[in-house]
This record gives sequence, structure tokens and C-alpha cells, in this order.
Amino acid sequence: MIAQPQTMHFAMPLVLQSGKAIHQFDLSYETYGVLNAGKSNAVLICHALNASHHVAGVYANEVGQIIPKSEGWWDNMIGPGKAVDTNHFFVIGVNNLGSCFGSTGPMNINPDTGNVYGAEFPVVTVEDWVNAQALLLDQLGINTLAAVMGGSLGGMQALSWTLQYPDRVQHAVIVASAPNLTAENIAFNEVARRAIVTDPDFHGGHFYAQKVVPKRGLRIARMIGHITYLSDDVMNEKFGRQLKSALGLGDNQSSLQTEYQYSTQEVEFQIESYLRYQGDKFAEYFDANTYLLITRALDYFDPARNKGGDLKKAIAQTSADTKFLLVSFTTDWRFAPARSCEIVKALLDNKRNVSYAEINAPHGHDAFLLDDPRYMGVVSSYFDSIHSGLNSGDKHE
Repeated sequence: MIAQPQTMHFAMPLVLQSGKAIHQFDLSYETYGVLNAGKSNAVLICHALNASHHVAGVYANEVGQIIPKSEGWWDNMIGPGKAVDTNHFFVIGVNNLGSCFGSTGPMNINPDTGNVYGAEFPVVTVEDWVNAQALLLDQLGINTLAAVMGGSLGGMQALSWTLQYPDRVQHAVIVASAPNLTAENIAFNEVARRAIVTDPDFHGGHFYAQKVVPKRGLRIARMIGHITYLSDDVMNEKFGRQLKSALGLGDNQSSLQTEYQYSTQEVEFQIESYLRYQGDKFAEYFDANTYLLITRALDYFDPARNKGGDLKKAIAQTSADTKFLLVSFTTDWRFAPARSCEIVKALLDNKRNVSYAEINAPHGHDAFLLDDPRYMGVVSSYFDSIHSGLNSGDKHE
């Protein structure tokens, strides 16, 4: 499946939760499959922190050759014959405002000033992203979604869709997510942000003018985040206490150190080498201001906040006709199953139709991106039922 990135321009202002506004903006998006005549088979996919609109498929060059390693971030989930089958559904992936993969963000020119936004880009929230996504769907002529789906931060957006636009969502699929962040999660985000803003190359967020990138801060931020995405079991199984390859050779060398080098500065263990590799790779493509914006959006999300902290009251805003599927993973300690169960309980307390699957998987938070046959089976069966409902003419099946 060849993916074709597209851009939609919006000349009208978008008023944000903060009270500020973006006076014009672009959204990058991709679509897969065919929208049916009744425009009833659309599925919106919401992305997490460092992902984008490139959800599925691959890219090709000018002569039609497949670009290696260009698969979408959820390509194992979405495509012809896959769990979210694009033979049946018209799938839409949107890059969120403030991101660095094509939609308007800190790296773009502020039309009001003629200068790069940088640190002046306004703070955005999950609710702002959902409002922008709704504007895109309006332009595509899609009034109602067969489903909205996301994992992690994407799951928060899927939940927010059912609260902000309850009559536009028939099904919500919320994977490895939570109704808000715990204090521990906010703490991890803050440490990562401090790593970025204290990098001497950050320049208060205006590093573009200095022609530098705060790579050191980005590396550390990614290393911190990556630790939280993996389970202890996975790290022990994959790396254990193995020392880095002998003589400083690459990690794939079969000859490993057997003695400590007794250095406080150099890489000693395989896990250290792996984290540094992930950090280096991340710092080459991700924008520092975007990282600050997206982690703040995570922090701010809390639909029960204006309901006295009562999630049941917040969930009462959902439509009684919307159906929900929630999935969690046993070793996900950043978005633990108990957090999904909070949403499930609030839905049941409001007599909403909800299915829940807790998958026994060793991969930690990253499990929502991986191929677990039980996980894929649950999602596939759920979308099969949605498709059957569309074919039968009953939009609520």
C-alpha cells in the first residue's frame, strides 16, 4: 500500500483552550482505502508523542520504487486484510498541530510576525487537536466516524472525541491509555523537558535563529521516555547485565567484554549503548519545542477536571449510542491496566456499551505498537463487527 501525504490549509483562526488563537494553519494527513458512498466507513487514527500522520503503508520515490524502512508507525495494524482492514474502511491519519512532521508547528513561520514561531507557538491541548481534526473531517465531507482509534496519547484523543463530538463517533477504540496522567508520569515529562530547556543550545526555544539544535537535551529526553516505554522483563531479557562489545566495537559483535572497564564516563553496558542509540536517532529528526508542547498536552489532559474530578460525570457527556473498546497490557506500568479500568468503570456507571481486554504481554507500554496475536485478534474482531454493522445498515452494530 503506497501512502500519499496530503496537506489541508485552513485560513480561519482556531481558538485554543488557552484563549490564544492560531490565525491560519496547515494539517498534514494521509488516507488509506476508499470512502464509501454514504461516507459511513471513515476511521480516524490519532497518534502518540513522536508519531505522525504516516500511519500505514510505505512511501515510493518518483519512479515508483519503495523507499526502504518507510513503513507507517502502525502498519502492522492498518492495511488490506489487517486488523483495521482498508478494504473495508477509509482510514485517516492526521499530524497534530504543533508537531514537526508537516502540520503547522514551532518550526514554521508565524504569519502575524513573519518570523519562525519557535517558543512563541501557543500551547496546545488534546481538545485543541480534536477540534482541528474535526475541521479536517468537515473539509473531507465526513460528518460521522465509524470509529476513532488511538494508543497512549492517541487514546486520550479518541476519548476526547467522544466527549467533544459525541454525536460524530460511533465507536471509540482506546488502547494503552488513561483518563489523565499520574503525578509520576508528569514527573517523567518534567525531567525530560528540563533536559531540553537547560541545554545550552536551546536558547529559550529560539535555537533556529542560532542555527543549532539542542541535541543533548533531546537525547536525554528520549532516553528517559524510552525507559518508561519498556518493561523490566523486556529490558532484562534483551540486555540483562551484558557489557558492551569488546574493543568498543558495534553492539552486534559476538565477542562481549567480560571485565569492567571501570569508567564513569564511557558506555559499559548494552542497555546504555541501546539508550544512547535511541537518543541519538531521536535528536536527528524531532523538534525540541514540539517535544515540550506535546508532553504538556499530555500533562493537561484531564476531562474530569471541570467535573470536580468525577470521571463518571465527565463520561456522561458521551453519547449513549457510542460503543467503546479499551485495551491494556499487563506490563505497561506507565499506562497501567488500572487506568484503563477507571475509564471502563465510568462508562459502565453511565450504562455505556463497553468491551475491555487486558492482554498479558511482556513488552510494557510499547506493546500497543507490536504484533501480539491476542491483541490483534481483539481489534480485528471488533472492526469486523463494525464492518458487519455498516453492511447491515445498522450503524450501531
